[in-house]
Amino acid sequence: MKRTRSTLIMGAAGLLFVATPLMGQELVEEASDAQRAQAALQVRIDAADDASRTMLAELRRLETEARQLRVQNASLAPRLDRQAERLASREAALDTLAETRETLPEIEQALLKRLRAWVEGDLPFLTQERLARVEGLEKGMTDPDATAAERLDRTLAAWRAELDYGRELDAWRGTLEDEEGRREVDFLRLGRVGFYYLTPDGRQGAVWRADEQRWQPLDEAARVDLRHGLRIARDQRAPELLVLPVSHSITPAEAREAS
Repeated sequence: MKRTRSTLIMGAAGLLFVATPLMGQELVEEASDAQRAQAALQVRIDAADDASRTMLAELRRLETEARQLRVQNASLAPRLDRQAERLASREAALDTLAETRETLPEIEQALLKRLRAWVEGDLPFLTQERLARVEGLEKGMTDPDATAAERLDRTLAAWRAELDYGRELDAWRGTLEDEEGRREVDFLRLGRVGFYYLTPDGRQGAVWRADEQRWQPLDEAARVDLRHGLRIARDQRAPELLVLPVSHSITPAEAREAS
């Protein structure tokens, strides 16, 4: 019995003696594999962290751009609404463009007719020059090389020139033809309110009476004021109050409206 036990113990010891080096090598290899796996895992973790940081930075950039876009959209919204309204009005105008083109010659003819009547019924200053302008426009209506836009622009320019006469103080030397014959005089025009003439020697002067279509002589005091008005219009005298009769009669109703 004892011998047998010893043998078994020695055998177990021998087995233990043989197995221990093998297990140590395997443990070393397993530890190396675990370290390599841990290193690879750490590399992946580091790479994942870098990607996460990059994605987080990109996300923040996109959020900033989104906020900026929202602000820009809020500021652009009213402008876009106005542009939409203008586009709608232009579309409406284009819809009626064909009709406008058809009626444009009639409108031009009516404007020229009224312009001629205006000049012929107005104070008789620069009459030949103004009528020549109207006649030139009338001849231009049949010009095949002129576009409708060009004709209309010239007509409106003539109207603007006529309207400007009503805001001007003007003086010039010209020829007067009346019952006394043809002579050189100095003309003074106060817009469309008064139209006068004075001879160079200052002895004769008159105001045009639109209601009677004739010249009405001025007395000496009015001729003195007329001489002052001529010098004012020519920048030879400081502006001052002039006491002169007007060319158009003022009715009581017009006087009340003016007051």
